[in-house]
Amino acid sequence: MMQKSVFTRAYPLILLATTAQATRPPPLFATPPSLPSASSFVIASRRHTARLRPGAYAAFATAAGPDASVKDNLDAVNTAISNVCSQLGKPTPRLVAVSKVQPNEKIEAAYAAGHRHFGENYVQELVGKAPELPGDIKWHFIGMLQSNKAKALVNGVPSLYMVESVHSVKTATALEKACAAAERGEKLRVLVQVNTSEEDAKSGCEPPEAVPLAKHIAESCPHLELGGLMTIGAFGDPNPEPYFAMLAKCRGEVAAALGVEPESLELSMGMSGDYDRAISAGSTNVRVGSTIFGERMKKA
Repeated sequence: MMQKSVFTRAYPLILLATTAQATRPPPLFATPPSLPSASSFVIASRRHTARLRPGAYAAFATAAGPDASVKDNLDAVNTAISNVCSQLGKPTPRLVAVSKVQPNEKIEAAYAAGHRHFGENYVQELVGKAPELPGDIKWHFIGMLQSNKAKALVNGVPSLYMVESVHSVKTATALEKACAAAERGEKLRVLVQVNTSEEDAKSGCEPPEAVPLAKHIAESCPHLELGGLMTIGAFGDPNPEPYFAMLAKCRGEVAAALGVEPESLELSMGMSGDYDRAISAGSTNVRVGSTIFGERMKKA
């Protein structure tokens, strides 16, 4: 018997299209009123196609519906990313499944579906999770990292793949010392986090500080590998393009200062609500959480 389609569940699978112009017919499906709007998408089913207005919320705002499994959601997200990359003629970025405050069972479900890159925001949580999960998971630390927790992070997570949130010389130096002491077999890949929205409460260095911080990592931290730059942008801003453009500008300046090609440095930008425009702006790494795993548990 054919497996029941996800389109028969409470919500449709949302697939992305990049049509530059879109009309506004009466909505085929109810859009949650709390969601801001994003680019032009196609909601596809076997019998219906309806376009959302440009600027509609993320293409996979509800992925495969509330009854879908982690695998269903992960497949929906990967399909949506593939579609937008095909439409834009862009290479497929790395997908980091943000698993903060999610139970290990859900991470294991994504792992069983073939996913390997997972992101965590809290040192204590990641240090607790990592030993209980498969050793070949490629962990990304994406939260605010205090320099005094760098040693615990490096020692507690042997399969730490990348720290995306290096925001100061002090943090970079702390990671360097921790990696040297731990005698890691390979360099730890790090990204410079840039506060492109210039919010006081947002972590990240200011754009003019990106070059000196990147040079410090490249020249004074032999156990670290400068992988590129990362930004988050202002939460809820329906027009994230200026943040992406600023990060790309910072990358160009860093590349020039280091004498490397800009494309050799990654751009980690884009989340559930704006990944399509981030890919259009050159993102090589997108971070998606609750769309894959469902609503997060409250952190104790």
